[in-house]
Amino acid sequence: MRGPHNILRLIRTGATLERTGAMRLIMDAMDAPPLVRGTMRFLAWPFQWLGYKGDTNMPPALRALTALGPAYIKFGQVFSTRPDIVGDALAQELRVLQDKLPPFDAEVAKASVASSMGQPVEAVFSEFSDPIAAASIAQVHKARLRETGQDVAVKVLRPGIERAFRRDIDAFYFAARMIEVLSPSARRLKPRDVIAHFEGVVNGELDLRLEAASASEFTANTAEDEGFSLPAVNWDMSGRRVMVMEWADGAPMGDNAAIDAAGHDRAELGERVLQLFLKHALRDGFFHADMHQGNLKVAPNGDIIAYDFGIMGHIDEYTRRVYAEILYGFIKRDYQRVAEVHFEAGYVPPDRDVDEFARALRAVGEPIFGMDASKISMGGLLSYLFEVTERFGMETRTELILLQRTMVVVEGVARSLNPQTNIWQVAKPVVEDYIRKNIGPGAAVRDLRRTLMVLSRYGPRLPKIVESALIRQSSPEPEPTRGLRWKSVLWLGMGITLGAMATMLATVFI
Repeated sequence: MRGPHNILRLIRTGATLERTGAMRLIMDAMDAPPLVRGTMRFLAWPFQWLGYKGDTNMPPALRALTALGPAYIKFGQVFSTRPDIVGDALAQELRVLQDKLPPFDAEVAKASVASSMGQPVEAVFSEFSDPIAAASIAQVHKARLRETGQDVAVKVLRPGIERAFRRDIDAFYFAARMIEVLSPSARRLKPRDVIAHFEGVVNGELDLRLEAASASEFTANTAEDEGFSLPAVNWDMSGRRVMVMEWADGAPMGDNAAIDAAGHDRAELGERVLQLFLKHALRDGFFHADMHQGNLKVAPNGDIIAYDFGIMGHIDEYTRRVYAEILYGFIKRDYQRVAEVHFEAGYVPPDRDVDEFARALRAVGEPIFGMDASKISMGGLLSYLFEVTERFGMETRTELILLQRTMVVVEGVARSLNPQTNIWQVAKPVVEDYIRKNIGPGAAVRDLRRTLMVLSRYGPRLPKIVESALIRQSSPEPEPTRGLRWKSVLWLGMGITLGAMATMLATVFI
């Protein structure tokens, strides 16, 4: 329930951070202003006795996040890919959250697998290992199929994970509602919509059948992508709480020493992981939205292997074009066009000054160009960009949350492989290729063809639509409404004409 009892949960969050020593560590890593530091510690210190103790054998940040639960671990996973924001030491520490959390008992996992498959584990697998990777929602075991001898990965949800997430999400909703009440200026960020989006993502992760479907669709989309491969799903053995996939051998993406020992080029891998993400997002509108090091491997042949498809992002074609034009404008340093795209897409209120917005965007983009990539502070850049969006009244676009979040994560992965990686230079060929194929005369002809096909399908229904409209028009009703009906008929007549034209054109051109 999203009631006041969630205040205790939020108080315990701050109290846990203070009690474990994570509050000071996080504030230092993010170089928080003195006022923020003082306020946070002032609010949390009196209640630290309410905080969770956590595992005292863990470092402070890990101790706090693991004690608070899976939703907080998700945030830690994002920061584990951002050494430029939280520092190398903390980012390295947080990587444990990606796939090295304390596992639950293997016998509990076997019982869950047996329940899902309707037969004992020993009847299906000749070997079933202890947990080899454990994250916030599930853990993975390596097993061997008794019938074929094939090695597979068996993913099993944590016991009680649904209830744990429900508790955290309820508290987040309560906090979002309080933020909107106490800070009207924050309403443009749509905190409740953001939490609703997060809730939808989490619910998708809690049903492994949906993850299997995402893996299948992603495999079909990327079948022709060189240097990229995905493990196949075993549908017969997968269910809501258990998923079985073929085993993928390779060096973990987060282990630079292993990657070097295998003879792979880390700089090239960093560029490739960025370009693959952009290609999937722009070309397909369907992308892996949890591409941290714990979900990536490098195969012996150099292929990047992705797995864990619980969080997948989807953006429609129109939004992809807007996003591509914005990226392209930044790459070309055409800030005027970037500003115009924001206004055309409705991202900025129309009463604001487009030229002033373009100048503000220039202040965001110019520090990137001509600078050593390792010296760019992504934290400072994001902070200034946030100030710009606030000044111009931009609202949070929930459809872009996963895209923006994954962009940050993937850049972090690339820069962990090669600190000199510059996202704009690497993105340029992918974005230019998308622009060339999807924005211009050729794209306009293709869009017209699709429009004609849709309109032509309504041809057989036009007589019935007209008859229904005329019957409604002839029925008695107040005069003002009748005037509106006649306008509707006029518009309908225009629609019929256009539909007829579309049908004829479709016959000729399609």
